[in-house]
Amino acid sequence: MRSAPLGGTALKGRAHGSIEHSIPYGVFFGYIVHMFVKPLNTIVIPVLDFPLGFYMAAQGSLIVFVVMLFAFAKQQNKIDREFGVAEDE
Repeated sequence: MRSAPLGGTALKGRAHGSIEHSIPYGVFFGYIVHMFVKPLNTIVIPVLDFPLGFYMAAQGSLIVFVVMLFAFAKQQNKIDREFGVAEDE
């Protein structure tokens, strides 16, 4: 395993762009949706027959967090390739 060059990725402002853009989604599904669950429960999803607040609080937040994990992994792989420390596939 080769070591990363001096300077690392912490000095590159563009390396953390996807993380900064995904924080509002995490805040939205982590806190905001849960604050409005009761009003959202008055709306029912016709196909699933679930209240919208329940679905967004239970499933929507999980979906967003899984998507965020894949986005972080993709960004980290890009950074690893840029600095020559990528794992062999």
